[in-house]
Amino acid sequence: MTSKRIGIVVIGLLALATSAVTVFKRFHSATAEPPAAAEPLAAERETQAVGSVVGYEVVGEYPHDADAYTQGLIYLDGFLYESTGITGRSSLRKVRLETGEVIQQRAVNPRDFGEGLAEWRGRLVQLTPRRRGSAPIWHLRTFFEDVRRHFGDNVGVTYDIASLEPQSSFMYPGDGWGLTHDDHRLIMGDGSSKLRFLDPETFVELGRLEVFDGGKPVENLNELEFVDGKIYANVLPQDRIAIIQPDTGQVTSWIDLAELKSRMPPFPTDPLHPVMNGIAYDAAGRRLFVTGKLWPKVFEIRVRLQ
Repeated sequence: MTSKRIGIVVIGLLALATSAVTVFKRFHSATAEPPAAAEPLAAERETQAVGSVVGYEVVGEYPHDADAYTQGLIYLDGFLYESTGITGRSSLRKVRLETGEVIQQRAVNPRDFGEGLAEWRGRLVQLTPRRRGSAPIWHLRTFFEDVRRHFGDNVGVTYDIASLEPQSSFMYPGDGWGLTHDDHRLIMGDGSSKLRFLDPETFVELGRLEVFDGGKPVENLNELEFVDGKIYANVLPQDRIAIIQPDTGQVTSWIDLAELKSRMPPFPTDPLHPVMNGIAYDAAGRRLFVTGKLWPKVFEIRVRLQ
């Protein structure tokens, strides 16, 4: 076969894949069940005040691996558990808070991207979406799997907490960014202004909630944590955390943490630009920890809620 014909075949395959993805997305949108979670009416949103900015104080600073592209963070039984991203170097880690030492680590599938992390009844749950196709186009089976994973269903993994051994995998539609839970449901973000509620055993979607600050949707919701009945959310690429009322989706307060950058060395200007991302809560000790992608520190802060 001539190189010209090979080129035509390749272009045809790409067009076929693109068409299939478009049809899939349209079909999924058309057949998706309506959200089970009630949303406030537009008129109500417009009359609600914009979330206020609350103060905080730094009560502790701890070392953090400056090569860790933090995507998910939780505190559990005296340790931080961390999901790090970047295709080909994503991981799940157990970290000693006081020293920043990584005492256990599990590599993620090298074609996947480590994202949100939560604990549910003795298991760690990690989102591992595929950001882009990594296989050569002539590896057709893998190429089409990459296309499907990038634009359609994605995969998450559950792990044994003690060994970090994978136990099972699950599918979910679309992208997956942040992950946390309340007493009954997993709460997942996908980088939009909407949060999804998932059944923590079957991972079936139970409903959605759109997040608003006053009447304006809050886009780019990233890492999530459930703290004292509220959802805390990083907002990419801002240095602020939104505090969200889970029954209405309204942002009740903002925590502006831009000042934390002055407590660290200057950040590098390479393509992987460090940004705030990572919230963990020690419910027993009522301690809140925050960090960022490629940040050299984890900060313990005390928020002064009004």
